[in-house]
Amino acid sequence: MNSVFKLSASVTSTLRQQIRTTYILKRRKPPILVKEGEIPRRLRRKHYLYDLVEDTSLRPHECVSVILTDSVDGIGMKGSEVTVKKNVARYKLLLPGLAVYATDENRAKCKSQQESSGETVKHSTPSAEKMAMFLSKSVALLTMNMEQPWTIKPWHVKVSLRKGGIMVPDYAIKLPDKPISGPNLELEGKCFLVTITINECETVTVRCRIHHWHNNPLKRLPNVKGYWEGPLDPIFPEDEAILITLPKPPEIGRAHV
Repeated sequence: MNSVFKLSASVTSTLRQQIRTTYILKRRKPPILVKEGEIPRRLRRKHYLYDLVEDTSLRPHECVSVILTDSVDGIGMKGSEVTVKKNVARYKLLLPGLAVYATDENRAKCKSQQESSGETVKHSTPSAEKMAMFLSKSVALLTMNMEQPWTIKPWHVKVSLRKGGIMVPDYAIKLPDKPISGPNLELEGKCFLVTITINECETVTVRCRIHHWHNNPLKRLPNVKGYWEGPLDPIFPEDEAILITLPKPPEIGRAHV
């Protein structure tokens, strides 16, 4: 008996919770309107039949414009005006104090603060920030000929990135100051660092690993599975300190190109 009472009490407390929902209804049989001064007629049972026009809880979330008061990963930089969904704006930006509504007053206030502080934009666009983070976790594999002589050029890195679906122009790729030439099996599996410029604003360091390739299957070197996961041996010793600071590629996912 006590368990039944406890169960009924929990159900009652649950039903008392307030839910903000609005249903738009329409009378199936509208009542007859009376003239001014007449006594309203009594509604019959047919007048209490309604058809559901719309359930407002099923409406798609509308977007709202906010101004970021601090840089948020994946959304934007401090001082930028972004448009996000209402639930994202409320719970992830407005309540934590990371943004304010994009009103004329807040726009003018943000502009005056930027002019007085002299702050510079860290990222050109939110997508550039995501791309910089992705490239910093990537390891580009450069497949080089085992017989013909070669020297690493920007287009080698461009082709390797293009295999991973990333289009980078030659002028945005900066190679090390020291040339890297081959074929040289001592360079097999070793890496070097290149600098990629995004939108002529952001710069990101990308790891590149050398793998020698031969057209004859009998002379090919064995492929190393998960080459991006293991420790990378730099070609130039001065790059070892930078390699330690770079973020590690995720264990699951396609962080290599």
